[in-house]
Amino acid sequence: MKKQTDPRMHSAEHILNQTMDRMFQCGRCFNAHIEKKKSKCDYRFDRGLTPQELKEIQTRVNRVIADDLPVTEGHVSHAEALKNYNTDKLPENAGDTIRIIHIGDYDACPCIGSHVESTGNIGGFRITSASFDKDVLRIRFKLSQPGGASP
Repeated sequence: MKKQTDPRMHSAEHILNQTMDRMFQCGRCFNAHIEKKKSKCDYRFDRGLTPQELKEIQTRVNRVIADDLPVTEGHVSHAEALKNYNTDKLPENAGDTIRIIHIGDYDACPCIGSHVESTGNIGGFRITSASFDKDVLRIRFKLSQPGGASP
């Protein structure tokens, strides 16, 4: 039985991925480990991040969360998904119709996971650490409860 991901943490991963791509044009993470208490995302990268860059990523992610954007789903043909979205993580047998998760107008990508109804339900996002090794940038993060203290 496949383990279900936490909707808050999984939605935060989408926002982090889009933020990383907007800031560094690095694409979405190629590997992620998403859990309720803490999560991590791995990116193909050429260097470690500065403390200022990490702070800016955290600020931008929290800004999107605070904007309370709707999180919705739509469906497109497999051909349209291949043309318009990163489909690297789609299984070979994904079928003719692909589910696309939209986070307001900030992010859209194919996904089968559970998500919050709006970004305001995610809570505060905090990067706990980042490391760089062999062209892989790993970002670890936690969330606080919505309306709660910092994570």
